[in-house]
Amino acid sequence: MDEKLAKVDPKLLDLLVCPLGKSRLVYNRETNELISEAAKLAYPIRDGIPIMLVSEARRLED
Repeated sequence: MDEKLAKVDPKLLDLLVCPLGKSRLVYNRETNELISEAAKLAYPIRDGIPIMLVSEARRLED
C-alpha cells in the first residue's frame, strides 16, 4: 500500500453520508475509497480528503 494513503478517522465516517442516497459509508482500505452500498458508488479519497461529489464517484459493479 502506498505510504501517502491516509487512514480515515472513524469519527469522520460517523458523520459522512452518501450525498446521493444519504446512506452510511464504508471505508475500503484497498482502494482508498468510501463505499455507498445503497447507491453503488465509491467516493475517492485524495490526499486524505474524501471527495464527496457524485460526479467524482466511481460506479460499483453489481
